[in-house]
Amino acid sequence: MPTCTTLWRLLETAARWGCVILLLALAPPPAAGANQQETEQTATEAVKGTITALIRVLDDNRLKQPDRAEQRRRTIEELIRSRVDYEEMAKRALGAPWQTLSERERLEFVGLFVHLLRDTFAGRITEHHDEQIDYLGEHREDAYAEVRTRLKGRKTDTSIDFRLIDRAGRWRVYDVVIDGAGIVSNYRAQFTNIIREASYAGLVNKMKQKAVAVKIFETAPAP
Repeated sequence: MPTCTTLWRLLETAARWGCVILLLALAPPPAAGANQQETEQTATEAVKGTITALIRVLDDNRLKQPDRAEQRRRTIEELIRSRVDYEEMAKRALGAPWQTLSERERLEFVGLFVHLLRDTFAGRITEHHDEQIDYLGEHREDAYAEVRTRLKGRKTDTSIDFRLIDRAGRWRVYDVVIDGAGIVSNYRAQFTNIIREASYAGLVNKMKQKAVAVKIFETAPAP
């Protein structure tokens, strides 16, 4: 399984997209009765809490042991599902064709989208070094918010904007924009090309066969 030794290296290559997805996912799921506290959080506070949780996981020496690799992978997958609004992300990534799908087809597409991200990125984060996050501001409009940040380190200076939606009092991420390029728009461009060439059914078949990879990832150097 491919790995990277630092967050900055992932962020400097196409693989950085997966790191940010995982960054957003590594906050523990809310405990019973936690909705009120979550409601009182700003989107920035929610992002800060998640990043703190990420660093805690990356620095956990117990999870770095070789015999805990599978447990670590499963934990990441479970936390991703609990923290990211994959239906919203999948809908935006697919674009206009989403409106023509039945409920069953939508559920199928979201499931395939989750597996696509999981298979592409699970296990790529291994360590945390000197990176620091500066919080530059928050813009909120109704149930949506964008938190602007900058990731800095010895070899890193990257803008990362988190886009979130309020779901029943809980902030959930549906897109991340890195140096002006968004995860959702990146996938939408690839999906649109496949649909144009092979139809929506062709896209689904490629996803089922694990034959879809966003082109920017394919050109990334091996970590």
